[in-house]
Amino acid sequence: MAIPLLAYSPTCPNQRVDALGAPDDEAIIYSTDNQYSPTEMGDLINAAYRQIFFHAFRWDRETILESQLRNRQITVRDFIRGLLLSNTFIDSFYNKNSNYRFVEHCVQKVLGRKVYNEAEKIAWSAVVMTKGVKGFVDDLLNSEEYIENFGENTVPYHRRRTLPSRTLGETPFNITSPRYDGYYRAKLGFPQTIWQEVVRNFTSYENRPKNGDPSLFLNMARSVNTQGGNPGRTSVYDIDIEKSVPYRKR
Repeated sequence: MAIPLLAYSPTCPNQRVDALGAPDDEAIIYSTDNQYSPTEMGDLINAAYRQIFFHAFRWDRETILESQLRNRQITVRDFIRGLLLSNTFIDSFYNKNSNYRFVEHCVQKVLGRKVYNEAEKIAWSAVVMTKGVKGFVDDLLNSEEYIENFGENTVPYHRRRTLPSRTLGETPFNITSPRYDGYYRAKLGFPQTIWQEVVRNFTSYENRPKNGDPSLFLNMARSVNTQGGNPGRTSVYDIDIEKSVPYRKR
């Protein structure tokens, strides 16, 4: 039995603060309202992949959805729904995370903001539990907040990355939020310290010794045995002079 979204009190994070006339770190907005050329439509599709997947390899791309969007058979909101319900997203974000972490990922990617508090995570997690992933995605995309900010034709983006009093903005969510939570990162062996050692011992090409540099022969020089052989100790009384001196017969 599906239950309605539980009530929670929205806090006041970055995106709820008015600009007050100060310059803001505005994200690039991609919308089919002003995208007409194939190149511009390709940029919009790539922006959607970056927002939802962070990066899409060739086998991650949904070519059928892309074709439908290019031909205006579906809206951007339908395209975002297809990406959220794709096998790649389900396997990478839903199967590898708890419901709370999955909700956090989806709110950041779909609504363009961080979750307000633990109460919001619990409320949306109850939707995942009762309606499943599809019902949860539909509720997010049909929410008043999504329609008001992105509508049918705009790719979701990181809203209000800076406050008027700050000089440095926030890093986008798709970069700061790991795809897997701590439990699954530990199971998969992340982080792998072997790469840390490689990076720590890396020497740039400019600092590497060139041909003829004496340091290149240091290991060879160290391998040479510098100790001479011990001379033989033979007493003169043990030398047979007659046999030692060559004798020539006539």
